[in-house]
Amino acid sequence: MKPPFVFPASLDGHGIRLELMERGHEAALRTAAADGQLWQLSYTSVPEPENTRAYIEDALLECTNGTRWPFVVRELGTGQIVGSTSYHDMIPEVRRVEIGWTWYARSWQRTRVNTICKWLLMGHAFENLECTVVGWRTDIQNLRSQAAIERLGARKDGIIRRQKLRRDGTIRDTVMYSVTAEEWRSEVKDRVGRMVQTGSAELPS
Repeated sequence: MKPPFVFPASLDGHGIRLELMERGHEAALRTAAADGQLWQLSYTSVPEPENTRAYIEDALLECTNGTRWPFVVRELGTGQIVGSTSYHDMIPEVRRVEIGWTWYARSWQRTRVNTICKWLLMGHAFENLECTVVGWRTDIQNLRSQAAIERLGARKDGIIRRQKLRRDGTIRDTVMYSVTAEEWRSEVKDRVGRMVQTGSAELPS
């Protein structure tokens, strides 16, 4: 059996650094979330300003428990932390991870930041962790997220109906996507690599 996953403290590339989330990131994450008041969206995981510390503590507890590896996203040109993303729902036995808990300050949405983050996360998962598959899940109402995932070359696996509660108390359907190791090598790696090199945004303008 292959050894358990070993996750990095940071991933760097193309002007972006993913840094393991720490308590010291609280103020920066609060500022990023305030850009667009993202916590008002029912289908995101963005914390309200007063709940940012609890959000970090929950993420670090999941990290300790081995169920999530949370990063903050730093844009190196400005030095700003512009959002967060994570590996989660890791299954070492089948070499599977999912990418999620992803959000960005509004002024950094529809830029190439998301594409670079996915490039870094998928690259590490397939090239270093030797994953057989990388997955995503998103709210059926979050059409922007679905379009961004599909643009990366991920395939829709299906919809889990009535899968979890939204923050407003309504019940969401969850759309599942994935990329296999074979798809990464044959198509997706080159596809996303070209998007990164050309500076493509996460969605068409």
